[in-house]
Amino acid sequence: MSHRDALPEFVNEQKGRTGFSRVWHAAGYSMAGLRAGWQEAAFRLEACLAFLLLPLAFFVGRGWVEAALLAGSVLLVLIVELLNTAVEAAIDRIGPERHELSKRAKDMGSAAVFLSLVLAGGIWLAALVRLFSR
Repeated sequence: MSHRDALPEFVNEQKGRTGFSRVWHAAGYSMAGLRAGWQEAAFRLEACLAFLLLPLAFFVGRGWVEAALLAGSVLLVLIVELLNTAVEAAIDRIGPERHELSKRAKDMGSAAVFLSLVLAGGIWLAALVRLFSR
């Protein structure tokens, strides 16, 4: 008997799904992730800003490329914030004690959020300067 024979056919039942069933369940997991993200104050603030900025991107943007950059930069902040929250949750799952590697992981996640905010801010600032300098 090989090592593979000793394992159950599917450790994660999602891996055994195919077609529409897989997509349906994956969408449910994604919605659960968004609900979990909503529990974080930083994500809520960024999501509320996104509700304002996403429609505004299509008025500020001079063409579809500029609108896509404006909207994409806002969505990127939300994506990075969710990934940072996931890293923090995984680290916290390991244990509450302080460890240098845990600190590094959390600090790097925070830095990623910061850089995504700088990028979005720069894109929006450039578009607004162009818009109001006419």
